[in-house]
Amino acid sequence: METQSRGHLRGGGSTPPERITSCLLLTLITGVCCVHALEMSTGKIPFLEAVNGSTVLLPCTYASCIGITNLYFKWEFNDNGTMQKVADSVIPTDHVEPNKVNIYRERVEYVGSSKENNISILLWNITFEDAGVYNCFGKNPKEKGKNHTAFFTLTVVEELKVIDNTLTIIIASCVGGFIAFLMAFMLIKNFTLFVLAKIDEKNKECLVTSSGIDNTENGLSGSKSTPKKA
Repeated sequence: METQSRGHLRGGGSTPPERITSCLLLTLITGVCCVHALEMSTGKIPFLEAVNGSTVLLPCTYASCIGITNLYFKWEFNDNGTMQKVADSVIPTDHVEPNKVNIYRERVEYVGSSKENNISILLWNITFEDAGVYNCFGKNPKEKGKNHTAFFTLTVVEELKVIDNTLTIIIASCVGGFIAFLMAFMLIKNFTLFVLAKIDEKNKECLVTSSGIDNTENGLSGSKSTPKKA
């Protein structure tokens, strides 16, 4: 068994006011008390395909709206139904690092940080035997014995598959070309309508001017002088 130590920081064990406030708000909004609100998460994508011999990160974070006291966490590996402990420790309270992180397997390093609610681990030089499901387990005594677990699946391959993006590139090119054609068409259409509008406006001005000239000429030619009466 290999033991990895971490620095211990002093900190109070009381629940921060903001956590109490958030808990009360959650209770008022949902109608459910958040005393069982510890959450363990291995990320939005809880699986990874990695090359044999590489180093991978197994992510895990925790969160609790009521704070933590002596939070016990552990990583386990599911070896064909047999759970093998990978690492474990106890976090005294919020933002305080565990005094000691116990490592039970080779090529494992704890890289978590209590300041970020992070209890992730690294696996160095992975082998095909490392492939499988890993459990990130957490237990907060404040929750009266409730247990929480998140899962992460690791797949180890000889080499990563090369994805053929030819079809994707062709589709993207066609869509981009169509959009460019549509924009060019709209620009030409608007320009043509603008020119036609200007031409029509000029024609109307010419008609008005010509009509005024014709009326003036007709008025002059049709006028007669009225003789003065004696």
